Amino acid sequence: MAEPAGRRCCLGWDFSTQQVKVVAVDAELNVFYEDSVHFDRDLQEFGTQGGVHVHEDGLTVTSPVLMWVQALDIILEKMKASGFDFSQVLALSGAGQQHGSVYWKAGASQVLASLSPDLLLHEQLQACFSISDCPVWMDSSTTAQCRQLEATVGGAQALSCLTGSRAYERFTGNQIAKLYQQNPEAYSHTERISLVSSFAASLFLGSHSPIDYSDGSGMNLLRIQDKVWSQACLGACAPHLEEKLGLPVPSCSVVGAISSYFVQRYGFPPGCKVVAFTGDNPASLAGMRLEEGDIAVSLGTSDTLFLWLQEPTPTLEGHIFCNPVDPQHYMALLCFKNGSLMREKIRDELASSSWSEFSKALQSTEMGNCGNLGFYFDVMEITPEIIGRHRFSAENHEVSAFPWDVEIRALIEGQFMAKKIHAEGLGYRVMPKTKILATGGASHNRDILQVLADVFGTPVYVIDTANSACVGSAYRAFHGLAAGTDVPFSEVVKLAPNPRLAAAPTPGASQVYEALLQRYAMLEQRILTQTRGPPE
Repeated sequence: MAEPAGRRCCLGWDFSTQQVKVVAVDAELNVFYEDSVHFDRDLQEFGTQGGVHVHEDGLTVTSPVLMWVQALDIILEKMKASGFDFSQVLALSGAGQQHGSVYWKAGASQVLASLSPDLLLHEQLQACFSISDCPVWMDSSTTAQCRQLEATVGGAQALSCLTGSRAYERFTGNQIAKLYQQNPEAYSHTERISLVSSFAASLFLGSHSPIDYSDGSGMNLLRIQDKVWSQACLGACAPHLEEKLGLPVPSCSVVGAISSYFVQRYGFPPGCKVVAFTGDNPASLAGMRLEEGDIAVSLGTSDTLFLWLQEPTPTLEGHIFCNPVDPQHYMALLCFKNGSLMREKIRDELASSSWSEFSKALQSTEMGNCGNLGFYFDVMEITPEIIGRHRFSAENHEVSAFPWDVEIRALIEGQFMAKKIHAEGLGYRVMPKTKILATGGASHNRDILQVLADVFGTPVYVIDTANSACVGSAYRAFHGLAAGTDVPFSEVVKLAPNPRLAAAPTPGASQVYEALLQRYAMLEQRILTQTRGPPE
């Protein structure tokens, strides 16, 4: 897919769990080139399923680091064969799956700095890693290290206040602690530890790229208020860790010019800038062009909320990250496991497997559902930790069932009330200019979006975000070129396509839901107390 000559552009990369993707975005912010390499399909020799290796214990999940390098080789060779004009690339940035880590062996920096343009990257980097299979976000084998870290800093809430999250098994600090404890020799031979994002940036730089603030705040190691490594957390994980991590940098930093390898092999201009790579979730925030006060709601298999925050309140649930496009602000992330799968289950049980019948139930029942509230968690929920179906009448009595249409509205209202309550728990407040950007499968159902607009009391927009991390990375490359923090990100992306209004709040909705939200929060606490006893 060659492009017209002279089309100056930025590249956005995404090193995700299952593939490496790239987009080229021109100065008018039009995407004019995209390509991808799928690990399971295109690199079968690595034997991954879903891009990963699940180990015998069922807890340890890793990915081969050379697979990621080879995927980059393949995609660049495909671009070259298509006639892509690399000489027009002004800058590039990228995203990596969050919480994955890469361990560079002593001597790797010399290899990176002296790559031969006659050979592919993976042919030259084979001996550069002290760990060949790297832990990724699906790994859950570090529970002992999580407890150790929390105990060191004074408990889960203290760690959350410090780093934005309580200890999570997938977070990099705990993964490093496990490596140090179980394989101290590999740790001692490691000269640099990268996140997947900074690892990918290092390939383009020809030297170790720093970790950016936003992805760095998903490690249980970075103090999110002053954006430096926490000495207490570093010490709890492994010795000499600070020198292996390097100093973190603002997410909009230009970290250097592209390596001469890419200039000589592919024809990139020597002045092409590399802007710090970040995590896939922060890059998606950039791709959706969230602004202060906005919410992005991804209504997929799981439901995910991205929030733009000015004054965060770290808690034991959800995550606070440094904001990838405004270093003075923050982003929060909340994940709800019972998302579309739960909606599809209720649709199949009560609406003849038909979304149109499901929508009729939402249209025929009134806002607030006559006070009937429901909690629907067929798998253990993350936010909060509840399992089971719980229904309450307007008098707060638990009941065994609702009429089919009341049940459907109780499910959708309950899902969105939970999102608002837990967002506010992290410090989020709806502002007059707040808008919700909805993506994912359920964002195509206007009746579901109407309930979302009514519960939050703010308009809901939809936006095409098929490659939001990739496109967000290209936007961030333009932002870095425009001197980053000195120029608002919103100014850089003002030419991008605008989202479309899908649902505006019904008049009077906020009065209906104000009392219901308080009841929902109270009943959620009642269920939690019944299932795990009173809080300590």
